[in-house]
Amino acid sequence: MKSAGNDSTDTAPKSIQERLALLLKDDNLNTLHGRKKIGHILAYYKFPLVILCIFLYIIGYNVHRHLTHKDIVLYAALVNVVAGEDLTRQLGEDFLEHSGADPSKYELKLYAELYLTDDELNAYHEYTYASRMKILACIEGKQMDVVLMNQEAFDAFSQNGYLHDLDSVLSEHAPDLYGYLRPDLVSNMVILEDNADDLALDDSVEYTAVTREALYGLDLSDTPLIRQAGFEDPVYLGIIANSPRLDAVMEYLRYLTAGEES
Repeated sequence: MKSAGNDSTDTAPKSIQERLALLLKDDNLNTLHGRKKIGHILAYYKFPLVILCIFLYIIGYNVHRHLTHKDIVLYAALVNVVAGEDLTRQLGEDFLEHSGADPSKYELKLYAELYLTDDELNAYHEYTYASRMKILACIEGKQMDVVLMNQEAFDAFSQNGYLHDLDSVLSEHAPDLYGYLRPDLVSNMVILEDNADDLALDDSVEYTAVTREALYGLDLSDTPLIRQAGFEDPVYLGIIANSPRLDAVMEYLRYLTAGEES
C-alpha cells in the first residue's frame, strides 16, 4: 500500500521538460541541458519535427488565406497588349472604385504578359506556348471573362471559338450599351470545321475550312482610357464565351466606354 507522501509525489505537477521526456519516452532529455539537449532532439527527432513544421505551416497558411481572401468580381486578360502602370491601375483598381466594391473584400484579376504570335521573329514568340497553356486553363476553369488584345490575338481567339457574338450578347444583356457601341463592333470568323489534321500528315493537301462570321470584337481604340494610353494599333475587347459573370462584364464595358457616347 502506497503512503500518502508517495501519492503526493506522483501527482505533483510535472515540468515542461519532464512532460516532453514522458511524451517522447526519452529519459535522456532529463539529464541533458542547453546545446546538448537541442542537439539530442535534432539528432533523434528530425522527422517528427519536420512533420510538425509542415503541419504548422499549413495551418498558418490556411488561416492567413482565410483572413486575406478576396472574392474575384471579374477576370480580365491582356494578350499582345502591354499596359503601363497607369492603364493597369485603371483597368483594375479604378474599376473597383468605380463599381463601389470594397477593395478589402473584392478584386479584379488582371492577367498580363500573355502573348500569342506565329511570327518567330517576334520578340515575344518564346512566350507563346506558356501563354497558350495558361489561356486554355483559365478558359476551361471559367477564370477569364474579358480579353483586351491586338489583331493577331483577336484572330486566334475568334477562330478557336472562344468569344461571344457581341451582337447577340449585348442586345440581350445590355441593350443600352448595344445602342451606342454597335458601330464599334468588329467582325471576325470562327472555324467550325477544317482539315488541319489531314494537312499535318500530308502537306500536299489543300487546306479547307467551314467558317462563320460574326461580331466577336469591340474596337476600344477611341475610348478615353485606351486613347490616352497611346497605342499605335487597334485594341479589341472580346467576351469569353463561357463567362459566368456577364453582369460584371457589362458593368466593365460601361466603365471602359464611359464618355464615348458623348
